[in-house]
Amino acid sequence: MKLTCLLVDDEPPALEVLTAYVREVAHLELVGTCDNALQAFADLQQQPVDLLFLDIKMPKMLGTDFLRSLPHPPQVIFTTAYREYAYEGFELNAVDYLLKPVSLERFLKAVAKATKTEAPPALAEAPAGPNPDAFLYFRIDRKMVKVVLREVLYVEGLKDYVKIHCAAGPALVVKQTINSMEEKLSASNFLRVHRSFIVALDKVHTYCPSHLEVAGQELPIGRMYRQQVGAVLR
Repeated sequence: MKLTCLLVDDEPPALEVLTAYVREVAHLELVGTCDNALQAFADLQQQPVDLLFLDIKMPKMLGTDFLRSLPHPPQVIFTTAYREYAYEGFELNAVDYLLKPVSLERFLKAVAKATKTEAPPALAEAPAGPNPDAFLYFRIDRKMVKVVLREVLYVEGLKDYVKIHCAAGPALVVKQTINSMEEKLSASNFLRVHRSFIVALDKVHTYCPSHLEVAGQELPIGRMYRQQVGAVLR
């Protein structure tokens, strides 16, 4: 069965990208696009949908305020360029929170979450934990090096490079931004806690509002990440 969906974003390029992505997924049916929350409200009165792709920072009304105004909201995937709304988005029970520019890979992961939520209760499965065999390959010194994710303690950003700290062996230095690394790890057991650090959640030993400890190493928690970190770790 297809999921009907509505796209709400005030940026035409973002709508074009999401429209193209929706059309790549056989079980999604696009019923319309809107460039503001008021138009979306009117459209939903005429035709309710299963899934809403919703921008947050829009003229006339924020996407989060719009969602609160709906008496019976559909599933929502937020799409925004502003990370600081993440905590509020998850408080509103959003299926996922996509940071622009949204990659097709990340879009598909979000849709998979929505599809799983739609499964009949009798068939619903318990959420799966992190895959202990998950791994990624990184190009290091002209070779592709396999990194098993369960061995990663944390990732440190160094401008155009990242340093991957593992439980055993020296840290691996990879030419890649921490933002792209966050994207690769978004579906795994990792959390961005600072503009320069991503940590493995199961490796966090202690934490407080300003910092946390991983394998004896004290790492800072950035101010803009504190609410989200607190919500995940509490």
